[in-house]
Amino acid sequence: METSWHALCHEAEFPDDGKLATQLGGWSVLVVKGDDGFHAVNDRCTHQAALLSPGRVRRGAIMCPLHGARFEVGTGRCIGGAYADLRRFDVRVVDGVIEVAIPVVAPGPNERPVGAR
Repeated sequence: METSWHALCHEAEFPDDGKLATQLGGWSVLVVKGDDGFHAVNDRCTHQAALLSPGRVRRGAIMCPLHGARFEVGTGRCIGGAYADLRRFDVRVVDGVIEVAIPVVAPGPNERPVGAR
C-alpha cells in the first residue's frame, strides 16, 4: 500500500507522558515513545473499535480502556486477548521532526474508531 510521510512534531515537543494521538491524512494515529524509539499504530482497538489513546502504556504495550485488550506498540501484535493485530505505521525522525508514513488511501469503516468520520 502506497504511503506518504506526514510531519507530527519536533522531538522536543513530544508529550512527557510518552504518547500523542492525532489525525494524519484522515487516519487516527497513536504515536508512542518507547525505550527503542517512536512507534505509530492505528488508534483503534481491533476488538470493538474504541480509541486506544486514552489507554495506559506499560512495558511497550497499550491497553484498550474499553475491555483491556493489550497490543505491543512496536509490532501491533495483540498480546492480551484473541483479537486482530493493529495496523502499524512507519516512523522516522528527520532533522529533529517526527514523521509518520500514512497510507494515501483514506481509512475504511473497519479502520476508523467508533465516532470517527
